[in-house]
Amino acid sequence: MLVALLLVGLISRSNLIATAACVLLILKLTNLNFVFPLLERRGLELGLLFLLLSILVPMASGRVTEKDLIYNLTSVPGIMAIIGGTLATHLNQQGLRLLQLDPEIIFGLVLGCIIGIVFFNGQPVGPLMAAGIAALFLEIFSYFK
Repeated sequence: MLVALLLVGLISRSNLIATAACVLLILKLTNLNFVFPLLERRGLELGLLFLLLSILVPMASGRVTEKDLIYNLTSVPGIMAIIGGTLATHLNQQGLRLLQLDPEIIFGLVLGCIIGIVFFNGQPVGPLMAAGIAALFLEIFSYFK
């Protein structure tokens, strides 16, 4: 499965998927399986830490000032960003729950991301947001059953 995921990552030009599959394949082939529970338990937190670090660098370097920050939090785009961030984090939490309950759904999410990249010129941002949207669709679908 990891080799298939690696090939999918390469074909779809998704460096993150290919790299993740490679790292997991190397861990598996070198019998470092004891790392898997650690990655499963703390990998998301580590990834989010690096994401937040990259986002906060402009503030730390002084490229974003307090004045810029206050304006962006009180302007219409800033308020829409707050609402969007709130909705996105809620959807991501639902997506995380879906991935924990049904981990094999990741292959459908990856396939959907590949279709989005290849046919709709999409930008891959990770399976968590895709899982959140899928969770929303599943919840809507359950109302019509």
